[in-house]
Amino acid sequence: MIKFSDLNLNPKVLKAIEEAGYETPTPIQAGAIPPALDGRDVLGIAQTGTGKTAGFVLPMITLLARGRARARMPRSLVLCPTRELAAQVAENFDTYTKHLKLTKALLIGGVSFKEQDTLIDKGVDVLIATPGRLLDHFERGKLILSDVKVMVVDEADRMLDMGFIPDIERIFGLTPFTRQTLFFSATMAPEIERITNTFLSNPARIEVARQASASETIEQGVVMFKGSRKDREASEKRKVLRMLIDAEGDKCTNAIIFCNRKMDVDTVAKSLKKYGYDAAPIHGDLDQSQRTRTLDGFRAGDLRFLVASDVAARGLDVPSVSHVFNFDVPSHAEDYVHRIGRTGRAGRDGKAMMICVPRDEKNFEDIERLIQREIPRLENPLGHIGTEAQGDAPEDTTEKKPTSSRSRSRSRSRKTDDTPKADTTAENTPETQADAAPSQADASPKQADKPAETPKPEAAPAETRAEPSNAPRDNQRNESRQDSSDSKRSSSSRSRGGRDDRGGSRVMGLGDHTPTFIEKSFAERYDG
Repeated sequence: MIKFSDLNLNPKVLKAIEEAGYETPTPIQAGAIPPALDGRDVLGIAQTGTGKTAGFVLPMITLLARGRARARMPRSLVLCPTRELAAQVAENFDTYTKHLKLTKALLIGGVSFKEQDTLIDKGVDVLIATPGRLLDHFERGKLILSDVKVMVVDEADRMLDMGFIPDIERIFGLTPFTRQTLFFSATMAPEIERITNTFLSNPARIEVARQASASETIEQGVVMFKGSRKDREASEKRKVLRMLIDAEGDKCTNAIIFCNRKMDVDTVAKSLKKYGYDAAPIHGDLDQSQRTRTLDGFRAGDLRFLVASDVAARGLDVPSVSHVFNFDVPSHAEDYVHRIGRTGRAGRDGKAMMICVPRDEKNFEDIERLIQREIPRLENPLGHIGTEAQGDAPEDTTEKKPTSSRSRSRSRSRKTDDTPKADTTAENTPETQADAAPSQADASPKQADKPAETPKPEAAPAETRAEPSNAPRDNQRNESRQDSSDSKRSSSSRSRGGRDDRGGSRVMGLGDHTPTFIEKSFAERYDG
């Protein structure tokens, strides 16, 4: 059996490996390290959890042991798809370079540019970065890639899924043609094969396992679940998850629960906390410090359940995960292999369970086709879903109540708003406007028929002026009240049938009682 001591590694690197407790390399390490030390390009194809990280870290450290980095010009470059994977690679470098004077810089999002610029300015031997942040530094003129001697692309298939391939191609163009390239991937999609043919020169191909195969040490199972009602499906599905966890009991020491959407990650984590489970979410929208804190707590055993999106499915080395729960069936069959690969690592036993709803059955069939085996069906812990299966239902139903009340209040407000509008339109109908016009036209003929009167003397007694005005004024009040009531009755009768059912002639304008002030000239009104 091959040992690390047989691989021609630097003695100081071997000492660090021994102190870490390793003696025998994994198949991918045994296959990749010798050609990498010879300076050849390497194409490594292996499933998650097989030790790919050490497969390129160990030969890179040995190659970089001699030499010195210059300012802004890193000697080697490692590209990772996620912040977490980049941080894990950095930890590996720290572990295996403890006896060597090699420097590194970690370029990931969520960290200040200033701190990263300071490290780059000093000069680093190893630059570990995500593609986006690396290009940001380059475009700001803070980074020169013309001295890169070794370039590593880790989890290339994940790079493809996340849309990083154009960035990868651009970075390849910025590095020297004479570089050594180490390329690692779990699967070989046609696009990845095109890149390897373009940028790798006669690579040593190491393939240690069938593509996208699940480890034999992982016990798999699936619950075919259908909700009692569409609006209760989500809450009942969360209850199934809790019952699966409870059924495992003490055997479930810790677990990663995978969801397809970030929103579901937060919802499931919140639901588990509500029912007393020690759980925390991790996905791409969380702050980097929070993600790091959550992962550290899970690794240390302080956190029992990690609810994650696929950001944690690739490359994260979390030792001794006892269970993996797929709350959702992954959209891509390859992701299933990477997810369950978080358990059963390094020869340990693991268990992976999945909940499949009817709309995900097609994706489930793709998974079985990929792994070339039938996943055993597990009994639905809810049995026949009835009233007892609604344990988590209030989480969903409470959100719908405000909506209905708002709609009811909105409809009521519409009704109340419409009522006055109807009244005003009835008052302003053409018929009522037509009634108002004759009242003004009626007064002017009466004035025109009357002969113009001579001005009265100024010394006229006051009572002679007052008498004629008092009586008509009272009559005017009574008459106006009668006219207004008559006009209301007539308008209402017109609105109902368009005719006056009471019969008789209607009073037009002021009727026969013309107020005295109307008969006076302007001069008389002024003098009076």
